[in-house]
Amino acid sequence: MNIRNARPEDLMNMQHCNLLCLPENYQMKYYFSHEDPDDVPHGHITSLAVKRSHRRLGLAQKLMDQASRAMIENFNAKYVSLHVRKSNRAALHLYSNTLNFQISEVEPKYYADGEDAYATKRDLTQMADELSTGSEPTLLCLPFTFELAVIPGFGEPSPRSRHPTS
Repeated sequence: MNIRNARPEDLMNMQHCNLLCLPENYQMKYYFSHEDPDDVPHGHITSLAVKRSHRRLGLAQKLMDQASRAMIENFNAKYVSLHVRKSNRAALHLYSNTLNFQISEVEPKYYADGEDAYATKRDLTQMADELSTGSEPTLLCLPFTFELAVIPGFGEPSPRSRHPTS
């Protein structure tokens, strides 16, 4: 599996993967950006989706690490944040145990179906120090993208026409 920079022509496939994997989805026109000059530079992951057929191969970790590096190199980000469903044990394990995200708070009824979310943060200062000293190889950076997805076989027919509800 080759992880590369996302291109504009990938966006529809990324959204399709997200629809297959996650109950919450956003239209392309949803994304806006606002910079507060007094704010600490940081990134936020809106969603991370890997098709079931490609899970447990370390792809989510590689995507998150590559996105974190891109945030550091392009925006001097100090941390990255994301929300995760309280019931999503696999994601919680990945974020907490593998990627060192810390739960900062519980947001009650965060999701449309009423489920609570953990708000989490990953400190990027150590990674930034390692990148600046050359301790770790710098990977290719993702461009200014908001959704991360692994999309093998572009154009594969979808087994479902709608996103899952659970």
